[in-house]
Amino acid sequence: MSTSGFHLDTIVDVLKTIAEPTRLRILKLLSEGDLTVSELTGILGQSQPRVSRHLKLMLDARLIKRQQEGSWALFRLSRDAASDALVQELLGRISSSDETIARDAERLAEVKAKRREVASAYFTKNAASWDEIRSLHVADKLVEEALLALVGDKPVRYMLDLGTGTGRILELFSGLYQYGIGIDSNRDMLNVARANLDAAGVRNAEVRLGDVYNLPIVRNGFDLVTIHQVLHFLDDPAAVIREAARALRPGGRLVIVDFAPHDLDFLREEHAHQRMGFSDNDIAGWFEAAELETGPSKALAAGKVEPNRLTVKIWIATDPRMEIAEDEDSTQSPLEYVA
Repeated sequence: MSTSGFHLDTIVDVLKTIAEPTRLRILKLLSEGDLTVSELTGILGQSQPRVSRHLKLMLDARLIKRQQEGSWALFRLSRDAASDALVQELLGRISSSDETIARDAERLAEVKAKRREVASAYFTKNAASWDEIRSLHVADKLVEEALLALVGDKPVRYMLDLGTGTGRILELFSGLYQYGIGIDSNRDMLNVARANLDAAGVRNAEVRLGDVYNLPIVRNGFDLVTIHQVLHFLDDPAAVIREAARALRPGGRLVIVDFAPHDLDFLREEHAHQRMGFSDNDIAGWFEAAELETGPSKALAAGKVEPNRLTVKIWIATDPRMEIAEDEDSTQSPLEYVA
């Protein structure tokens, strides 16, 4: 959509929907991140039925989105809506010194603090296990530096991170993409990711509950898809690579970070690893089956190569289809949630 102006109908529709104090407050809060109905009612000091009515009106107008996670739902701004730029412009005009807005911000900070406490408790519970594995390979900093170097600094529009975990990869590439989505099947990890992204000030990404074997996203929409230290937990890595390939737009890239083959049986027995690393032939074969072209790779060994050490590998593949220019408004946005 052009940023030079807005259609008259768009302006009228947006103004009709948000010309109400509570709805403006809700939009302002959602511009700071995802929130549940109960969190919104606590911040706004209003009943759940009333808040729900406001949310429905804005859902119908496609100003916000609803994402179901188990028995509760999260609401967020519809960043892909044709009216989003206008909404952002209006929200930017609201003074932070307004008493009501300032009070909402204080209560929102309390909500986020509680989220961080929950995330920290889960992280602390599992930290020892993660630290044990980290001690077996090169430092995460070196892996991230190699990853950034291989991917490069050319901006992309949409990024997808599968098995997003703590959200670190979304944070790492937040300056590269216009909008990112992380998928994970563990709600506790999603809480960790949301807390981490919020603490890092990442506002151009969201995380969703989903199955990496059946992604809740639009196909053919992402410029960059990452799978970081996930495949060794899966019983069918090839299926996930095929699913990731379907998410790529023509010319898009798939980046995999995982371990080279090893014989550390305790990782299977004590840490739920189903695969003892992957060879270049394994990955290249799965890339080919997913109709991707194998690209550059890099091995990061932990100092002197020993039987009890792990080598981290980075593999990159590209969707070989030719990109054809098309009208953005004629295609479904990859930010749409597919149930």
